[in-house]
Amino acid sequence: MAVDPVITPGAAQRAEVIPAEAEARDYTPAIGPWKLALRRLRRNRVAMVFAGIFLAIVVVCVLAPVYAKHVAHIAPNQDNVTGTIKVGGHVKDVVSPQGLPIGPIWQSHYFFGADQEGRDVAVRLLYGGRTSLEIGLLATAIIIIFGTLFGLLAGYLRGPVDAVLRPLMELIWSFPPVILGVAVGTALALGGIGPIKGNSLLIPAFIIGVIYIPYLGKPIRGEVLRLREQDFVEAARAQGMGPWRIMISEILPNAASTIIVFVPMMLAYAILLEAYLSFLGAGVQAPNASWGTLLSDGIQIIDTTPHLALIPGAMLVLCVLSINVVGDGVRDALDPRAQVRIKT
Repeated sequence: MAVDPVITPGAAQRAEVIPAEAEARDYTPAIGPWKLALRRLRRNRVAMVFAGIFLAIVVVCVLAPVYAKHVAHIAPNQDNVTGTIKVGGHVKDVVSPQGLPIGPIWQSHYFFGADQEGRDVAVRLLYGGRTSLEIGLLATAIIIIFGTLFGLLAGYLRGPVDAVLRPLMELIWSFPPVILGVAVGTALALGGIGPIKGNSLLIPAFIIGVIYIPYLGKPIRGEVLRLREQDFVEAARAQGMGPWRIMISEILPNAASTIIVFVPMMLAYAILLEAYLSFLGAGVQAPNASWGTLLSDGIQIIDTTPHLALIPGAMLVLCVLSINVVGDGVRDALDPRAQVRIKT
């Protein structure tokens, strides 16, 4: 005997209200990992401040020709040993008869003073920063491209390929970067590389890039060794995908976060190593200027004109510090264990 269900007035009311509330409820939409990482990075105020500082340094260095032509009215390598300048209504020598250059005068011309050759320090500082950033970016591109390629090949193919690439990276890794860079840089500065002359900016960029390839290649190799045993790679093999397609379409996207974290780190290392090599005479060659060469010139007369060493040193420290802080922020943003409160 069938029994009709008994529905009380309260139960009927709840049955009508619950669906309406479910439809009106505001559900948080799904957010992808990259968008979530970008949101974490934007909420890191310290990283954003230093990202702005680094961007400002890049902009002013890129605009170095504009400053030299329209503000300072002097070329970066233009000597002015016998020149004079009016400061506060008084005429002063750019370089005194005793060989001491004028200090910072905080005017459009010789804002940071002059060096021993009468060249504008502010102009050379911007051109030097431009050179250091160009070398750092080019070296970082070499590191990322070849470090990723070597790591992928050695980690996925293993066998003979790993037997060749791994000892090669270990060999480069075993040398201190500064010593290896000075040795190779001195040799290449004398003869160059084929059609590339020894004073070309490509020489220090190539040296720095090669030296730091293992610093990325070895971690990528370890990550690839882990990823190649995952189920999604096994599924790709079962579908008939070849090694190159698996490395590019399956493994590389999953290793992208590791590569991105290394980009600011390698850029900071490259700029620092360029400064080391140029300071020791094995990097940027005259007449080009970089923060390293400006430090080398200023350290010789630091007892009489300390600003010639302090100003480029401060710019170098500020630039590298900014990159490192931004790199820490990127690492924290890409950390899957990081917690962020999502607000719609």
